Amino acid sequence: MSQKGDSLSEPLQDPPQPSQAKTPAEFTAALRTLRVWSGLTYRQLEGKATARADTLPASTIATTLGRVTLPRERFVDAFTRACGLSDEEVQKWLEARRRVATTESAAPGDDPDDKPDRPLTDVPVPVPIPRWRRAVGLLGAVGIGVAGTLGAGSLFSNEPTHTSMPEMPVSGLRMLAVGSWAHIHPARTPELCLTEGRDRTGRYQTAVAAQRTCEKVIQPRVFLEPLGKNIVQIQWHHPKYGIGCLTVLAEGPGRNLLEPRDDCADDNQAQQFRLERYGLPDTAHFRIRPVVTGQCLSLRDQDTGEGAEIVQGRCSGAADQDFLIKLIPPP
Repeated sequence: MSQKGDSLSEPLQDPPQPSQAKTPAEFTAALRTLRVWSGLTYRQLEGKATARADTLPASTIATTLGRVTLPRERFVDAFTRACGLSDEEVQKWLEARRRVATTESAAPGDDPDDKPDRPLTDVPVPVPIPRWRRAVGLLGAVGIGVAGTLGAGSLFSNEPTHTSMPEMPVSGLRMLAVGSWAHIHPARTPELCLTEGRDRTGRYQTAVAAQRTCEKVIQPRVFLEPLGKNIVQIQWHHPKYGIGCLTVLAEGPGRNLLEPRDDCADDNQAQQFRLERYGLPDTAHFRIRPVVTGQCLSLRDQDTGEGAEIVQGRCSGAADQDFLIKLIPPP
């Protein structure tokens, strides 16, 4: 698809149709195309659905669109309406889903639509939740299976910008146009993962990005959402605190640290990161550069130990600015 710099290609006028989908994987791929056509982020779709009294958490959208199984009928109904389709167009998607479902040999008791009152996810209906800024107090409990969901996203009043993403949003990384789940490792210490930590100096009291042993990292889950060619938003999906977008701090005691914030916005350059191929061409090694400054992410003081904070600084070519990105299946 054509690109002009980092901007997205020309808008698609008509919504995509599901008529050609013959398998669950093809139907889900058509839903991903519809999401791209809508021009809405997961949080915006959640907000649109909430305004219609539907329950459609952003994490459910990301997970469902990343699978190859047939989504629930209630999900398809809420999702297509949130994308801005009319009642007539929504019915086309529901009919297409039923057609695909009838061609699949479902095991007894597997039909999710036998229980119309079942929520879209296996977690409770969203309730007001603390912001990510309060997450540090629960760092020791991230390994506990907390059952929670996202708070309702903001409803954006602007009309959606219909856009099309490139087939390969990030050069050298086979991620989906709709985004992919991932693990981010410092290349020098691949047994460590970029995840939730704290400022070891004690000057900044809220959650920040740090490296920790991958075996200890259960939450949050990392999701990369493409915003343009080689530019992504790094989202943290937490079962209790919802979605937080890594944000470069420009001032104050946390200056140059990365904090997960729940005010995700596609046009916030402090939440945009350019992924640049680094090292050998056949490896998924990248430099991660905040768009707002053009600098590079690295480890504070080039530390290799667990708990070292991720910071931005001058691009030096040092080994601690090399990150390995591994795409993983949906949770």
